[in-house]
Amino acid sequence: MTIGTLSLPTGIAFPTRTDVFTLKPNLLSHLSSLDYYQYSSSGIRLPVETRIQAKKSRQCKLTIRDEVPQNADFPRQYARKEKKPFPTPIVELRRAARERLKKMKDQPRKPLSPPKNGLLVKSLIPTAYNVYNARITLINNLKKLLKVVPVHACGWCSEIHVGPVGHPFKSCKGAQANLRKGLHEWMKAHVEDIIIPIEAYHLNDRLGKRIPHDERFSIPRIPAVVELCIQAGVEIPEYPTKRRRKPIIRIGRKEYIDADESELPDVTPAEPLRPLLAEIADSEVLAPLNNEEIVALAEETLRAWEQMRKGAKRLMRMYPVRVCGYCPEIHVGPQGHKAQNCGAHKHQQRNGQHGWQSAILDDLIPPRFVWHVPDVNGPPLERELKDFYGQAPAVVELCIQAGADLPEQYKSTMRLDVGIPSTMKEAEMVV
Repeated sequence: MTIGTLSLPTGIAFPTRTDVFTLKPNLLSHLSSLDYYQYSSSGIRLPVETRIQAKKSRQCKLTIRDEVPQNADFPRQYARKEKKPFPTPIVELRRAARERLKKMKDQPRKPLSPPKNGLLVKSLIPTAYNVYNARITLINNLKKLLKVVPVHACGWCSEIHVGPVGHPFKSCKGAQANLRKGLHEWMKAHVEDIIIPIEAYHLNDRLGKRIPHDERFSIPRIPAVVELCIQAGVEIPEYPTKRRRKPIIRIGRKEYIDADESELPDVTPAEPLRPLLAEIADSEVLAPLNNEEIVALAEETLRAWEQMRKGAKRLMRMYPVRVCGYCPEIHVGPQGHKAQNCGAHKHQQRNGQHGWQSAILDDLIPPRFVWHVPDVNGPPLERELKDFYGQAPAVVELCIQAGADLPEQYKSTMRLDVGIPSTMKEAEMVV
């Protein structure tokens, strides 16, 4: 009887006795079909050592950045009993203060930088002039656009609507709203309805003492944006303010003295850095003649709106602005005033004092959101389809209906990609 010699493939090695195990089919996937048939029987026991090399795979991470979301929620409307949230949580403010104290420990005190030392930030003076002129341009252009674009305001509440007719939504919260079942009574709107007039006290010295309660009627109040521009360097003869040429000298935490400026030459009244625009009287407003002038006027109005908001936001980073957490009172300065004129919820417990906190851009320049009309020449808005409509700032909606191009940052709240049902039966089928 002749015993044949078994020839093994070259890829198989013989390890020690302890490594011998029963051969499984998945370990012979590299053999030929004949060898696989011979060695795959259950009665054969062969020592096998397999070497598997893991392949290195490169994983590429794809990051998609979208600064403007496709859809965003409408701005939240806070109740009268609800306090505004802090722009930065109080826990983070305390943590940053502790870290700042640790860094300042055992180190010499650094001199104050503008505008904390009383001087102006020279790089922001042109921005202040641009913001002031942009506000005047915005007001003048809105007066002209109101001649051709219909805007309605409710006679009982502060809500407005841009369109041929007022919206039918029952959202009125004014006097006798129950008798009208929440319906609005529309009338012609004015510029003050579109741009909310937020006023603040004018400071002759922004580093001076806080305004006491007894002097609240003797100090003039001007638009808050104008006061911010004045403190940033705009020279208006009607509202003078103190301009220092040397930094202040700190003698305490809240005490300082002005540096001696007697050796400096006398200040000569210089002309403004840029010419200041003036508002047009209502009797001198002329409506645009043709469609081309309306579109050009709307584009210019939208640019002025964006320039005013972007410039004011840049100024607020250096010049502090305070807002009351309970009411819309604004104060431009390092500290809020002491006038006890807050009439918000539970003001008796605070003796009428304001709860000052850092302001955001929407506190200084409220956008005043209104319902977006998808088609001005089409059917009016329907009460049952309220969930399908979007919103936009009143200035933006007014310019869009006048023919201006829609900016990208406002598309998220206007719900332009949401299909509006044509019938109620179709609306009920929407999940």
